[in-house]
Parts: sequence; C-alpha cells; structure tokens
Amino acid sequence: MKTEALNNPALHLVLNSDQIVPNRSAMLTEEKTQQSIVTKTLTRQSIRNRIVIAATLILLLSGSSLVYFLQPDFYAFNESRMNSVFGIAFLICTIALLGFKISFLIYNVSLYFKYKPIESVTDEQLPTCTVIVPAYNEGKLVWQTLQSIANSDFPHHKLQILAIDDGSKDDTWYWMTKAKKELGDRLFIYQQSENKGKRHALYRGFNLATGEIFVTIDSDSVIKPDTLRNLVSPFVVRENCGAVAGNVKVLNHKKGILPKMLNVSFVMSFEFVRSAESQLGSVLCTPGALAAYRSNAVFECLPEWINQTFMGRPSDIGEDRAMTNMILKQGKTVLFQKNAVVLTDVPEQYKGLYKMFIRWGRSNVRENIAMAKYVFTDFRKESKAGARLLFLNQFLSIVMTYPFFLFMLFFIAMHPLLFLSSTLLAILIVSSFPVLFYAKKYSFSESLWAYSYSVLYTFGLFWIAPYAIATAGKSGWLTRELSQK
Repeated sequence: MKTEALNNPALHLVLNSDQIVPNRSAMLTEEKTQQSIVTKTLTRQSIRNRIVIAATLILLLSGSSLVYFLQPDFYAFNESRMNSVFGIAFLICTIALLGFKISFLIYNVSLYFKYKPIESVTDEQLPTCTVIVPAYNEGKLVWQTLQSIANSDFPHHKLQILAIDDGSKDDTWYWMTKAKKELGDRLFIYQQSENKGKRHALYRGFNLATGEIFVTIDSDSVIKPDTLRNLVSPFVVRENCGAVAGNVKVLNHKKGILPKMLNVSFVMSFEFVRSAESQLGSVLCTPGALAAYRSNAVFECLPEWINQTFMGRPSDIGEDRAMTNMILKQGKTVLFQKNAVVLTDVPEQYKGLYKMFIRWGRSNVRENIAMAKYVFTDFRKESKAGARLLFLNQFLSIVMTYPFFLFMLFFIAMHPLLFLSSTLLAILIVSSFPVLFYAKKYSFSESLWAYSYSVLYTFGLFWIAPYAIATAGKSGWLTRELSQK
C-alpha cells in the first residue's frame, strides 16, 4: 500500500504539496515581478520618447517664430552681403544649388510614383542562388541570420548557403557550428585563420559559390521568407541587370531613440531614394545588409575589387558601394526591390552612429572619384543621363561641403541668433517631406522622429562630411568591435 501510494502521481502531489505550492507561488511571484519591470521600462521609454518629440517640435516652432521677429536683422545681414563681391558670388551659388536641389527632388518624386518592384517569378524560373554571410564578432545574431535564410521559401535544391567567420574573437564560430548541426548539408561554414576584413571574407565566399546569383547578407540581419525570391527575380526579367539592392529596415527600432530616428531615415533612403534611382537603372549602392549580384558580373570585376586601393592604401571599407560602382561601369543596370525586405541592427549609441557615418562618408568620396572616371563616357548602351544626374547631385554635395561649412562657422560667430533661428526653420521645412512620406506609408507618430533626426544630424553630426572628406584616405572599419548584444 505504501509503495502504491508512492508510485501514485496524484498522491505524491498531495504528499509534497507543502513544497510544491510555495515553489509555484515563488515562480508566479517572480514572473509578475519581471512583467512589472518590463511594463515600467516600456512606460519610461514611452514617456521619454514623447518628451523628445515634444521638445523637438517646440524647438523647431520656437526657432521658426523667431525668424519673424528678427526680420530687420536678416534684412541688414543680407544687405551687407550684397555690398561685397564674395557675398554676391556666394548668394548666386546658393540660389543655383538650391534651385538644382529642388528640381532634383521634384524629378525624384515623379520617378518614385512610376516605380514598381518586379514580382517574383515561378520556382522553375528562379536561378540557382548562393547566399554569403560574412561574420565578425556577431555572436548569436549570426545564428538568427542563418536560420532566417534557411526558412526562406526559395527552392532548397537551388539554394547554397555559405557562412564565413572572419577571425572572430567571440563565440561567433560556436553559433555557426550550431547552425550547421541544425541545417546539415544546406549550410557550409568556413573560418578565416585571422581577421582580414569583410571584403576578404566575401572574396572567399564568391570563389566558393556555385550559384548563378550571389546574395550577400550581413550577419546582424534577418530576412523575410519571400525576400530571396523577390530579390533575385529581376535577374530573370531584366537581361542586363547586374545587381539588385534590397530594402533595408531597422531591426532594433524599439530599443532606443537613435534606432527610431534611423528607422524613419532608412525608409526615406531606400523606399524613396532608391526607388527613384532604380527607375534610372542606376542604384548607386547595393547595401551590405542585403544585395544580389549576377555571378559573371562579379567575376568580371573581382580582381580589381579585391585589390582596390585609394591613395596607395588597400580599400577595406565601402566594399558594397565599390562592387556596385564596378558593375555599373560594365554597362549593366542596378535595380532596387522594395519587396525584398531585410531587418538589420543599427547603432544605439552616438559613438557607433558617427563611426558608421564616417565610414559611409569616406566611401562616398572614394567612389564618386571612381565614378567620375567613367560616368561621362559611353559606358552602356541604355540611357546614361540618369546615372550622370545622380553623380552630379552627389558630386555637388561633396564640392560644396567646405564652402558651406566655413560659411556656417562664420554665421555662428557673427550672428548666432540668426543662424539658430534660420536653421531651425530650414529643418522644419525640409524635414516635413520625410515626415509626410513615412506617415502616409506607416505611422504618423513614428514619422515625427524625422524632425528629431534632422536636429541631431544638423547640430550633432554636421562635422561628419568635412571630416570624412579630409580623412578619405584613412583605412579602418571603425565599428568592428566585440558584439555587446
């Protein structure tokens, strides 16, 4: 009887209820405590976000109102500039550049409304595809990336997945081997003996790849199930398509103020700017987070790409922009697929943000110089006007960086109040376009972060462009540190 009682789960539960109930109560109490902490954290974040948005709007409206009251001072300032040759020349250049920028924006709007992503082709039409994932100090994120790729609705027999650990110092290799155990022959993993840089990791992947199309995905990014098939479909439909840019969105947009700002900025940069560029067949940069290349186009420029130098030094940044530039130079078109979505992590701290922008700025200077060497030649049979217009827009922005930077410093030193009020009014006017764009497509409340982002960029990141130009010859990834995620 005693043995039967001990073997009876129900009786055992009753006999030990004095132990089980307290444990269960402790677990429930702990869960409630954790939920309470999460709720309080989310509440604090929500309040903080509202304060930032409200403060931004108050600042912009106050500055704009100040312009009205300072009209006599603005009149006197403009009159003094008109009395000097330098002032007149600068005013003419400013008006001309402003006219060009406004016309360029209107042209881009017309292109945007004409843009439509290419729909996915059938499984039979899809080409073979190799996805290359270079990783350095990404930890578990690389496992999540590889899982998202494996879960794609792309035909398995047409998909090859390569992951390359570029000499990581953390547990990236462990997570790659874990993914290998789970995915088996669908995944091939490789480890560099030392950290050589993303370009060299991709180079190894390109040489190991067997697909007709090469897809590169950053190891801190996650794709949707239909992303791959949407990304590679243009290569089937457009014979002269050499590369395709994916639609990059922010993965960690709920984790901080900066990601929220960048979330709105990315939508503008990709869904508006690249849509317009795609209509001209000249997307200037296929992002490292998600890009696809025709294999023969890659191999045609691969030696030049891996050995690329700038001012006598090997180029270890801007590998995505360089590859895009070299494929455009071949006479091929580069398109954008809005329906090929990837979610990627962005910096959550100011330091990581400015380092990322410096890297982009230096790459922009280098590749504009490279593009200048071929863009006005007969580099492709199709229309070249669009590519030349896009180049001129970027080139003028670079050329005018220092004149406007010096004028800004002079304006601040001589008329700080006029500078502050006029700048805030300009931000309010210019940033209203991305606000309206994001609000129409997604959320009005989130769209207001465009104003905060513009304030941050104008007053906190204004030095990036002149610094990037002055240090364009410097190497270094800047942000490739141990993952803190």
